[in-house]
Amino acid sequence: MSTPPSTQSAAAAKPQTPPTLRELTDSYLKIESQTKLGGGQKAIERQHEKGRLTARERVEKLIDKGSFFQEYGLWCAYEMYKEHGGAPAAGVVTGVGVVQGRRCMIVANDATVKAGAFFPMTCKKIIRAQTIAMMARLPLIYLVDSAGVYLPLQEDVFPDTDDFGRIFRNNAVISAEGIPQIAAIMGYCVAGGGYLPVLCDTLLMTEGSGLYLAGPALVKAAIGQEVTDEELGGAAMHASVSGTIDFKEKDDDACIARLRDLCEKQSGSEQDRWKFFVRRAPWNPLEPVARNEVDESDVVEVIEAREQAARARKTSRAFHNPDEIYKHFSVAPGSQYDVREIIDCIVDAGSRKGDGAERIAPDFDEYKADYGQSIVCGYAMIGGRPCGIVANQKKLVQRTVAGGKTGPTKAVQMPGVIYDDSADKAARFIMDCNQRKIPIVFLHDTTGFMVGRDSEQGGIIRAGAKMVNAMSNCIVPKIVVITGGSYGAGNYAMCGRAFDPFLSFAWPSAKCAVMGANQATGVLTTIEEASRKRKGETIDPETHKAIYSAIHAGYTEQADIRHGAARGWLDRIIEPHNTRNELIEALATAEQGWDYSKPFKTGVLQT
Repeated sequence: MSTPPSTQSAAAAKPQTPPTLRELTDSYLKIESQTKLGGGQKAIERQHEKGRLTARERVEKLIDKGSFFQEYGLWCAYEMYKEHGGAPAAGVVTGVGVVQGRRCMIVANDATVKAGAFFPMTCKKIIRAQTIAMMARLPLIYLVDSAGVYLPLQEDVFPDTDDFGRIFRNNAVISAEGIPQIAAIMGYCVAGGGYLPVLCDTLLMTEGSGLYLAGPALVKAAIGQEVTDEELGGAAMHASVSGTIDFKEKDDDACIARLRDLCEKQSGSEQDRWKFFVRRAPWNPLEPVARNEVDESDVVEVIEAREQAARARKTSRAFHNPDEIYKHFSVAPGSQYDVREIIDCIVDAGSRKGDGAERIAPDFDEYKADYGQSIVCGYAMIGGRPCGIVANQKKLVQRTVAGGKTGPTKAVQMPGVIYDDSADKAARFIMDCNQRKIPIVFLHDTTGFMVGRDSEQGGIIRAGAKMVNAMSNCIVPKIVVITGGSYGAGNYAMCGRAFDPFLSFAWPSAKCAVMGANQATGVLTTIEEASRKRKGETIDPETHKAIYSAIHAGYTEQADIRHGAARGWLDRIIEPHNTRNELIEALATAEQGWDYSKPFKTGVLQT
């Protein structure tokens, strides 16, 4: 039955209720599920017809059974390259998985997406994976199945410092750093892409695969020579003639089995592995281990301490049910919440003694709780691992300001805004975390720094610069979670992408831009109207409304976190109730090989 016109008009005029955080999360999961199909079901079937597994099937077989693969960059290239048919997840799967008990960075070309060809975002995604691996000294495993550069976009793939060649440069640097790299060619590896596996420490190749700088058609066009795939670059040829590969395997399953076997042998004995870890990272960053030679007795003691800590981690639980995040956090514009409620859903449950009794409490020791309250800082345990937390407070708070004859006065501070006192506090806390050698978790929900006469006279620029300086020079892992807004210089101070975070996560509710949509639209509308007036155009109310609406829609789309994720500005969009588990994995990954021996220096601080 059709709806009467009057009813239709009323329905259209009624403002739509924004989705809840849970509904928003569910909608994102549906998109992710579709993205994981890569080039689609038919492309997957074609891969199977060749006797090959898909990238995700290879990763699933490679990692330890029942372990978690923390994928990075799933949203890369989202809604991009539409004129070329799209490139789901940029045609490559990257992330950290456990292989033979050790966390490794895995990079797997997805041959169902344009035969695994490299788009501009493919390069950036792989370079990001290599960067994360270098930060935490993670072994790298490359599962190669790629046709090389996507030629229609070659000018955006080939030449620059964050393009194709940088991957190979990183291969060489990573090798020089002593970080293990293993590559397995399980399909085609063509043209310049051939350098990636050959620059690795160990190279495997399956029968029926191809490794060559130029394929048969190009060879014939270039030098008139007719040659078969196998003669040019087959597994048998490279195993027996060129000597390029180390292991020739029958198929994907055999190759993956060999990979797992090699990873186990390279790890050495349990005792040897612990020696390796002891020399590179303390088992408990609060008690750093000396970087000189370690006696056997010290190694045994550290092993026992690590095992005890591991047992404690297995029994650790959150103070509040993580699902309560949905109760405390709202995506409604202007909503407020106490970030401590979010923190309580992330940190471990601990115990506190008081009044002669012991009670369960969040394992979170807040730093300077009554000062600089627009940022909450504190020491925490997450999954049995120590860390610091720097979080924007999203409720109105009061600041006590030193007074004259009348004594101290009170001032209200707005939600999510960074003031000079909170920036000072955060800078000092960040420096303390570096002294203690503990990772820092940044929880973003900020509109930026406070502006205006009082703020400027109070030294907001100086205080903000101090916070940025301390954060920029961190020698400890920095892990970011954007829960709400991450705007302007607030994004910088809270360790935005430009400041070398180890890992960056975001909730579906996250926004990231130079300023909020309403403020930006107002400014951009004024500029656009002024430009039109100079050309003689009259701006009536209807024209103003049309200009404002168009600019607001475009800016809102750009601020959506999917826009940033598509361009590699963050590593992973996560389900809010899984934030604790995601952080546990991130902290465990950093712990495996992070080098805490570098000195912490800030240079000149404006005081």
